[in-house]
Amino acid sequence: MNRVLVVDDDRLVADTLTLIFEKSGFKAKAAYSADQGLECSREFVPNLLLCDVSMPGRDGLSLANDVTRELPACRILMMTGFYSNLKNVREHACRWSRPVGILTKPCQPSELLREAAVLLASA
Repeated sequence: MNRVLVVDDDRLVADTLTLIFEKSGFKAKAAYSADQGLECSREFVPNLLLCDVSMPGRDGLSLANDVTRELPACRILMMTGFYSNLKNVREHACRWSRPVGILTKPCQPSELLREAAVLLASA
């Protein structure tokens, strides 16, 4: 069973996304900050990190950098509600040695699950 770690500072968003993955047959866990997400990733060892870009304190790109380094098999799916973040996310994604998905919020659950499946299939 694939494990998904959802990291978003908006608890409602994180919990909703976690529920979507659980209802679709994944083992999913939520974290509400980049620091909590890194700690969780070390214990949970996800196959996929779904991470918001803009969060207070450390941002999602910083978390993705750490997870990329510490968990080389983990796939990364970044989400942002700000189109202005897309260029920066794409530039960071080019530096990572794995496929990275980028979605804008809000997105349909079917789109989220489809993108997750594509990334996990590339593992």
